[in-house]
Amino acid sequence: MLDGLLTGDALSVLLVSLAVGVVVGLTGMGGGALMTPALIFLGVPPTAAVANDLVAAAFNKSVGAAVHARRGSPDLRLAGLLIAGSVPFALAGAFLVGRLGSGEEAQSLLRLLIGATLLLTAATYTLRVYGSVFHRWGTGDGPQRPVRVVPTVLVGAVGGLLVGVTSVGSGSIIMVTLLLLHPGMSAKRLVGTDLVQAVPLVVAAAIGHVVVSGVDWAVLIPLVVGGAPGTFVGARISAWVPSQAVRRGIVIVLTLTGLSLLRLPPTAVGATGAALLVLGPLGWALLRRMHGMPAFSGGSGPHDDPDVPVAAAAAEDR
Repeated sequence: MLDGLLTGDALSVLLVSLAVGVVVGLTGMGGGALMTPALIFLGVPPTAAVANDLVAAAFNKSVGAAVHARRGSPDLRLAGLLIAGSVPFALAGAFLVGRLGSGEEAQSLLRLLIGATLLLTAATYTLRVYGSVFHRWGTGDGPQRPVRVVPTVLVGAVGGLLVGVTSVGSGSIIMVTLLLLHPGMSAKRLVGTDLVQAVPLVVAAAIGHVVVSGVDWAVLIPLVVGGAPGTFVGARISAWVPSQAVRRGIVIVLTLTGLSLLRLPPTAVGATGAALLVLGPLGWALLRRMHGMPAFSGGSGPHDDPDVPVAAAAAEDR
């Protein structure tokens, strides 16, 4: 195991994990959606990338959840309903990946599934930003709806299956669906609930993958060692970095990465990236004008950061 840690590949994983940790510390988002495809692009087989990222995430999310639980911010009933759906389906997803095997066809299929999930993640985050700016999701000002048991359990089940198969979606996808079901929930309560439900979800998925395929210590140890200090550094410098631009950059990266994993030609991926860079800000400016806001924020208004409520609450668990 020690020999495997003293290689260029392990150093590459360490540096990438450090960089992803900085992004997570800056923005409160990213995590598996960035780390799993990064491992794949470093040459780690998709099954191993998913398994090792889940084990590392189980450690990291437990810390944030403990902080929120101590502060009393999560909605434990809502988290429990999500867990009831997510845990069994996370285990099922892990064993489904195991049944696919480790052949090239199975790896290619998993790569495609991860790519599709990344596109879904980018879309749900865009929806979250839209709701935060134009409908004030996450402010706690909206109507408080009663807990809807069946839809909440179903959300957990779908999220659990996605995480069990791809390691992506425990935060972004489930959080956006929670906002749709409970738009009046405060950001602090939303993030706390999401973190608390994510721990057993990710732990269950990690256990399933460890049982099915095991872990590669030469990948896992650099993941854990690099991620923690990276998150700490990102949190410390977040006050001096324009997190709004970083978050928009993450959405573009997730989109382009997803398209790459779906085997789109490089020219198509590049054209999509250029279109997002040019048309994205113009489309956002048009939406702001349609809602009576300045086309481009000047840096001092309440909507300068489109995800202020959720981002601020997410920062508290770092």
